[in-house]
Amino acid sequence: MRILALDYGQKRTGIAVTDELQIIASGLTTIASETAIDFLRDYFAKEKVAKVLIGEPRQMDNTPSESTAVIEVFVSKFKETFPDMPVVRVDERFTSKLAFKAMLDSGLKKKQRQDKGLIDEISATIMLQDYLTRKMF
Repeated sequence: MRILALDYGQKRTGIAVTDELQIIASGLTTIASETAIDFLRDYFAKEKVAKVLIGEPRQMDNTPSESTAVIEVFVSKFKETFPDMPVVRVDERFTSKLAFKAMLDSGLKKKQRQDKGLIDEISATIMLQDYLTRKMF
């Protein structure tokens, strides 16, 4: 069974997924946030998913960020739509900065680095890989 990670935002949601053995995290896609529930309904019908990680945005002082309210509405709708799917909230601080650094380090051209959807997908992948690493140790 796979683990799915969502970097949910007001406009876009980056999605990452593990392999079936839950060892490697890979970027899956970026979608328009308003289509997230429908996308997940289709995905869950095709793939076995053990749990879903949803990023929890925090300020440096650990207080909720300005986007927390939007994400909380989504989390409520997710739990209502998929009541049997376990949800794990994970700290997503620094994932966008790490994603941008990963894009720089991999040699992506400036135009590619401006693709906010790609940043969201890489952020979800970083969140998921961090979760997998912590789970192992």
